[in-house]
Parts: sequence; structure tokens; C-alpha cells
Amino acid sequence: MDAAAAAAAAAAARTPPGPRPPVLDRIRVGSAPDSWGVWFADDPAQVPWQRFLDEVADAGYEWIELGPYGYLPTDPALLRDETARRGLKVSAGTVFTALHRGPAVWDATWAQVARVAALTRAMGAEHLVVIPAFWRDDRTAEVLEDRELTAAQWRELARGTERLARQVRDAFGLGIAVHPHADTHIDTEEHVARFLDATDAGLVDLCLDTGHYAYCGGDSVQLLRTYGERIGYLHLKQVDPAVLAGVVEHGTPFGPAVAQGVMCEPPTGVPPLEPVLSAAQELGVDLFAIVEQDMYPCAPDAPLPIARRTRAFLRSCGA
Repeated sequence: MDAAAAAAAAAAARTPPGPRPPVLDRIRVGSAPDSWGVWFADDPAQVPWQRFLDEVADAGYEWIELGPYGYLPTDPALLRDETARRGLKVSAGTVFTALHRGPAVWDATWAQVARVAALTRAMGAEHLVVIPAFWRDDRTAEVLEDRELTAAQWRELARGTERLARQVRDAFGLGIAVHPHADTHIDTEEHVARFLDATDAGLVDLCLDTGHYAYCGGDSVQLLRTYGERIGYLHLKQVDPAVLAGVVEHGTPFGPAVAQGVMCEPPTGVPPLEPVLSAAQELGVDLFAIVEQDMYPCAPDAPLPIARRTRAFLRSCGA
């Protein structure tokens, strides 16, 4: 070793190590078709499912969600083979519901929930993410129903969700996690608290989506600290505050807002994910934290580099 190299080695030895990220050993990180611009079962603007599976594994993820039913193969044997050979496992399935409309929608709701739940269970997953119906069309901005639920509709929503939770548990052994979402009736801090207070904590968990909650003005860390026992699942995303300000000012629907880039690549947006992950870790339970960066539509070559950078960022956070 020459003198310069020896001096450099000695200096390095004297330099104290930088701060280590916290150990987030209760957090299981994954991604989803949503982060590849997939919103629909079949759409020519989306990447083929084989490419999604190849690239999500390449980006360093082990866990995935099913995405819209029919995008990934619905034959459990085929899907198990395709995921296993890429080292992937399924964390959850997703369904959309309109349970505030009461018993009239139950049969149709259960028909679509049952097929998703059956595939979810067949893939060894234990969670079903439940997204409420949109009050306005997420692409055309057509107002479909009133933005605020009546007291009677809130009661139907609570009862219907509890009924769904029982039936999904009894028929498929899955737990449900209701996903507060932009342009739905479960969105703001006030609406989320009202929904949680109206439903049985032993039946109904929440899927906290950090991006949607920030989009609607909520504080994810505060929610974790206030209703931590109700948080059964996480979606990780961030919003661009500048784009969001324009969305709020102009009343832009969610779909066009996404096309404008309101959901952005971590760590460039809000909320900061480090305190969210720390607060989740402090709950002392195992939680999935699935990256969902809404990007519909997007260029087919855009998702993979973002996914790689996002996975590296989450590793730097200790996840």
C-alpha cells in the first residue's frame, strides 16, 4: 500500500459511521400493477402482465398485489407458477364496492368479491383491499352521486362493510382492509374517523394509503397513532404538493390529476415516508407496505427505473 492509500485508509478508519436506518422488521415491502400504470384488466395502454412480473421482480420486490381482476392470470395454478419462478408472492387482492347503496347491491357485490377472494386465497394471501365507489367518474368528472353521504347511507355503509368482512372471513379466511381513496366517500380525516367509529374493530381494518390520505388533507402519522389498532395494511405513495394545489384549486377529478403527475416518485413528495414507516413499526404488528405510485397512463419504459429507485430508497429507510 502506498503512502496516499495508507493515509486514506487511516482517515476512513477515524471517520465515524453515518447514522444507520431504523430496523423495520415488522414491515414487508412490495409493489403492485398500479406502479406500472395498470388500472384495468385489459387496456392497450398498459404493459403486458408478463412484463410487469418480470420487472417487479427485477426491481427487487418479493410481494405483489393482484391488481384489477383479470389483468394477471385468474387460473391459480398458472399464476402460482408464473409468480414462483420469479420469486414473487401475493399479499392481497382488491375489490371495489358501493355498500352505502344498501341491500340492493349486495348480490352483485358479493359475486365480484367472491371471485377475487377465491383467487387471493388460492395464492396464499390473507388480505382483501376494499375500495369504496367513486362519487364522480375518475376520468370524465361526471358526477355520479352526491359527494356527502346521508346519515342513512353511512349506516348502510357500516352495516354492509361489516357483513362483507364476516362473509369474506367465513368463506375464504381473509381479512378486509378498507382503502380511503380520493373522490370516494371515505377520503378526508373526518370521513375516515366517522367510518372507523361506526364499524366493528374486530372485523374491519383500514388500508392506509399515504398518498390518497395526503391528497385528501390527512396526516398519516397522526392516523397511525390515533387508530393504530385499525391499520391492517399500508399503501406507500406520495403526492406532489404543487400539482395537488392546482388539483384542489380547479376541482380536478382523480384520473386527470394522476395524468398531471399528482402522485410522484418518493422521496420527492409528501408525506415523508420515514416517519410513516417508523410509526407503523411502533405498532408492533406485521404489516404489508405496498408501493402504489398511480401513473395511468404512462410510457411502458417509465415504471422500471422508478421502481428500482423507490426500492433503493425504501431500503435506505430500513424497509
